[in-house]
Amino acid sequence: MAIPIPGKPKRTHTLRGHSDDAGFCLEYPGKKSVEQILATPPGSYAPSTKYNAGENRLYHDDNLPVLSALAHDSSVAGKVRLVYIDPPFSTAAAFQSRKQNHAYDDHLVGPAFVEALRERLVLIHRLLANDGSLYLHLDERMTFHMRVILDEIFGDKSFRNCITRKKCNPKNYTRKTYGNVADYILFYSKTDTYVWNRPLDPWEEAHAIKEYQHLMTRVDPKKIEAMVEENKQNLAPTPEPAPVKHAQHQQVEAKAETVASPWEPFIGIDDFTRVDLRVARIANAEHVEGAEKLLKLTLDLGTETRTVFAGIKAAYAPESLVGRLTVMVANLAPRKMKFGMSEGMVLAASDERGGPFLLSP
Repeated sequence: MAIPIPGKPKRTHTLRGHSDDAGFCLEYPGKKSVEQILATPPGSYAPSTKYNAGENRLYHDDNLPVLSALAHDSSVAGKVRLVYIDPPFSTAAAFQSRKQNHAYDDHLVGPAFVEALRERLVLIHRLLANDGSLYLHLDERMTFHMRVILDEIFGDKSFRNCITRKKCNPKNYTRKTYGNVADYILFYSKTDTYVWNRPLDPWEEAHAIKEYQHLMTRVDPKKIEAMVEENKQNLAPTPEPAPVKHAQHQQVEAKAETVASPWEPFIGIDDFTRVDLRVARIANAEHVEGAEKLLKLTLDLGTETRTVFAGIKAAYAPESLVGRLTVMVANLAPRKMKFGMSEGMVLAASDERGGPFLLSP
């Protein structure tokens, strides 16, 4: 592994006629000039007597005219020290709340998404103080496009880091790709003199590295003896059952025959091996018009997609399922239903909390 040595002469090569400081530029249809963006008409806002309290502000409007208004506000422009934004991820989807109410649309994709976000970033750059910083949260779809855009706005030397945020569990995994396990946060500062509070955990006695103590010195022999004595009854061999008379034996057998297992009828191992279980990613989930219990799921198996109707509407909002992994019966014969063809079955179960809940790997 080679290690860079600071201060050593640089041995970079550039194309003839090109400057090292030229940087990159992302071109696409509909890209505005910075001057056009800074000329965005500002919104007009007045404090609400119902909600106004203290120095904090909450605007209920499209954030573009709000940002333009703040850029014209001398009490704000050039004085903001920290901006963190978590915009839509260009998923081309509509999102609903847990109560299945419309939350927002994420329909901007491609150049339209890039330019809409770029307009806001240009205005945010105007709002930042010289020691201010920006954190932009995106996923793998647009992170690399917006890295180039932010280099244009802030300058590539103002790039500080690309922070990887690991998700709770691997999502979107199929057999022909790697798991989608992370989002990304682009960190830029307006200048080199940005505020930086080093993240440190407070020192506690529990963190101290103490002298190693051999394992056998940490085990109290008296406690071991007490545990063995306490469990002697459990360790004793089980006595042989007393012989049963013939008539009594018949009576026991008769009672045993009348007590049926709640799991009957059983299936054999041959039956079970015929079931083809596959891990699938839920690529889309939506309500089924006219169905009280069903959700329509589009399942990505890696090599193909399947449509499955599942009776899990009582336990899940559709948007909460998108990207989640589940287990499906892949070789179940397709079944024509009133709402369409169901091409398999997802595994789900209920308990005292309700349900049915999907089985997830």
